[in-house]
Amino acid sequence: MDDTTTSTDIRLREGASIAQRLVMSGFAAAVALCFTPGLFTHDTLEIIVSVVALMVGAGFVVGIMLAPAVVWIITPSEILIGQQSPFGKLRTRTVTKDDISGLQVPGSRRVKARFQLVFTLVSGERLTSPPISDVTHVRDTVARIAAQFDVPNVEEPVNPLDASNAEMHLGEPLEAFSARDIRIVALIAVALCAVPYAYKLWRGWPPSHVDLLLLPLGALAAFAVYRYANLVTGAFWIIRESDIRVERLWGDGTPRADHIEGNQVKTISVDRRGRSEDEHCIVTIRLRSGRRFRSPRIGSRIEARAVGTEIVRRLGIARESNKI
Repeated sequence: MDDTTTSTDIRLREGASIAQRLVMSGFAAAVALCFTPGLFTHDTLEIIVSVVALMVGAGFVVGIMLAPAVVWIITPSEILIGQQSPFGKLRTRTVTKDDISGLQVPGSRRVKARFQLVFTLVSGERLTSPPISDVTHVRDTVARIAAQFDVPNVEEPVNPLDASNAEMHLGEPLEAFSARDIRIVALIAVALCAVPYAYKLWRGWPPSHVDLLLLPLGALAAFAVYRYANLVTGAFWIIRESDIRVERLWGDGTPRADHIEGNQVKTISVDRRGRSEDEHCIVTIRLRSGRRFRSPRIGSRIEARAVGTEIVRRLGIARESNKI
C-alpha cells in the first residue's frame, strides 16, 4: 500500500514482505553455513570463528524475520496505525485530530530522497511515520495533511525531486578534487607499493619478484589517480520539462554535459545498484543510439519508480518505452 494524493486516505507502509524476508534470511543463513566445516576441525581458532559466524548469521535471520511491518492510514479526521510482526498479533492505535499539535517533515541524512512525517501530540509524544513513497509529491502531501488536521506553521520540506519544481535535481552539484588532494592520494599509492621493496632493502634482504613488480604498479596507480580521479565524482541530473541535463566531469576536472530528450529514449527502467532494494535503486535510461545513463542513487524501488514516472511525464516518453 502506498501513499497517494488522489485517494481519500493516505497510506504509508514500512517493512519487507514475507518473500523479501525469506530471501534475505536465506542469504544470511547460507553465508553462515559456509563456516560450518570449521566446527569439525581440531583447530581451536577455526572452531571459534565458525561458532561466531553461525551466531551472527542466526542473529541476522532472527532480526530479519521478527522485524515488524508498520502501516499508517491517514484519514481526514484521524490516523490509524497498525504494527505487526510475522509471528505476532496485530497492534493498532488511533490518533485523532484533536490529539495532534504539530507536524514536521525532516529529510533523511542517509537517503536524501526520503521524507517522514513527525507528529507532535498534545501529550508531548512524537510519532514518526513510515517514509512517503511518492517523493515527487511530498509538498502536496504535507500541505494536504496539515490542512486536514489544522496544524499551523508547517515548514515546507526542501525536496529537490518535487514535481512542483521547474527543475528536479538528482545527486549533488559536482566539484573537482583539488590538485593538492590528488597529489596526496597519488603519493600514498606510490608509497604503499614501495614499502615492501624499501623494507627488504632496509633489512638487507633481496627483494622478490613481487616486490619489484609493485614498483611499476605503484607508478601506474599514481598516474591513474592523477589522470582519472575526477571520473569517480558521479553525475548530477537536472530534470526539466522537456529534457534532462546530465553533468559529469572529465578526468582533468573540466565539466561535460549530455542532454537527453524524449525522442532519443529507447527504454526507461528502475534498477537496483547495490545490496538493498530499500536504498540502492536508480533510474536507467537507454537511448536509441545505444548509450546508457544511470542516475545517482535515489532510494527504495517505490521511490525510484515515483521519480521515473515523473521523468516519463516530463519527457513525453512513449508507453512502450516505459519499463517502470
